Amino acid sequence: MSEISKLTPQRVWEIFDRITRVPRPSKKEEKIIRFLQDFAAENHLEHKTDQAGNVLIRRPAASSMQDRPTVILQSHMDMVCEKNSDVTFDFEKDAIQTQITPDGWVKASGTTLGADDGIGMAAALAILTDPELELPAIEALFTVDEETGLTGAFNLGKDMLSGKYLINLDSEDEGELFIGCAGGIDTIATFHYKNEAGPKEYAYFRVSISGLKGGHSGDDIEKGRANSNKLLARLLWQGMNECGLRLCTMDGGNLRNAIPREAHALFGLPVAKVRRLFELYESFVAGAQEEYHYTEPDMDITISEAPYQTTVIDNDTQRKLLYALQGVPNGVLAMSAAMPGLVETSTNLASVKFKENGTIVVTSSQRSSLKEALKNAAATVESVYVLAGGEVVHSDGYPGWNPNPESHILDVTRKCYKELFDKELKVRAIHAGLECGLFLEKYPELQMVSFGPTLRGVHSPDERLEIATVDKFWKLLVATLQNI
Repeated sequence: MSEISKLTPQRVWEIFDRITRVPRPSKKEEKIIRFLQDFAAENHLEHKTDQAGNVLIRRPAASSMQDRPTVILQSHMDMVCEKNSDVTFDFEKDAIQTQITPDGWVKASGTTLGADDGIGMAAALAILTDPELELPAIEALFTVDEETGLTGAFNLGKDMLSGKYLINLDSEDEGELFIGCAGGIDTIATFHYKNEAGPKEYAYFRVSISGLKGGHSGDDIEKGRANSNKLLARLLWQGMNECGLRLCTMDGGNLRNAIPREAHALFGLPVAKVRRLFELYESFVAGAQEEYHYTEPDMDITISEAPYQTTVIDNDTQRKLLYALQGVPNGVLAMSAAMPGLVETSTNLASVKFKENGTIVVTSSQRSSLKEALKNAAATVESVYVLAGGEVVHSDGYPGWNPNPESHILDVTRKCYKELFDKELKVRAIHAGLECGLFLEKYPELQMVSFGPTLRGVHSPDERLEIATVDKFWKLLVATLQNI
């Protein structure tokens, strides 16, 4: 066990420590599924697994709570797998290396921590196995592949749930209670290119952008952080138009729901234009540092000589691609008029990948709490790519969760928080996507809330979990279950 297993509440932290040792990338959850099944068997708890891989574990009601309705605790078992470029780590084999910081947080060494949503899983498993708690019947649902497509929630088996109330344990701000979330859709554009011989009279360079904060493309989209793909496209676009730049390859970002932190490109240009390139580069870096002075203090943009490249992409595709990346919208598109401070609609240029088969795949994700606004945002992004000659497809998308401010579970949770901590919960909706909208489609009578401890830097190696808030999260969860 690591040092985090000694933190309070100890049962939660001990289980979270065990979870960090189980590899659980999205779409590769076999090991964590087995962990959950074994956990249930070890504790003599009824459990079942549906065809999608979702695991449900049940705890029977205490004798004093036989008349209470069943409550569902829901969390997802997969984690975002991001690491710093200088870190060697295999997310399919290695255990997360946790550490406690002097200022009261738990983080990982150069990788994502997986507290999203490992801490929610740990709390649910602690509820299932704490013999001292008098509780109603509990159904703990652990879903697969939340991070890359909500696959588990989309394909939840029939009759898996019988509870009337659902508490989603996938929120990231202690003291805030979520009763709604955005819907989302992915837009994927494909460009086809031909390789041409790299001009031998050209000089070749590698430009790299790193050190950005990145973060969650829902929770962090309004924080003014730089998008590495947009920044790099800006520089390449200028180089193309002023220096005759010819692009060899570009790579930026990885995950559809993460603001990209790093990007790089290889390119060549006429030797006579090298001096002008460096003038552009120096001006670009100075401008980017001024633009993101407050939000990206660790931004690093470097350029270095590269060896001769045997191929560049054809000029027509390069022009269309760079104009599309320069022109496609990114970031907040609209703020909510109904709920001040809430992002209503946004889009994130998530990744740009050159493939060996002569294709370039550009992935972006759109979010909105309004169905029509979501469709329009996806259509706007699609239009830019189609005009540039790209082939565009959309994912199936997922629905939002329309707030119900009059639900009984909301009332109970607010009262419990007030009694515990003598302060009011902040009730709000979230711009990130939660699985709740999909559960509501399958079980329209459900009443739902979502809360959790405080996490920051989610979906990036800066992910960290505030220790003090885990105890408050636990106390609120227990009190809500005992009083609903």
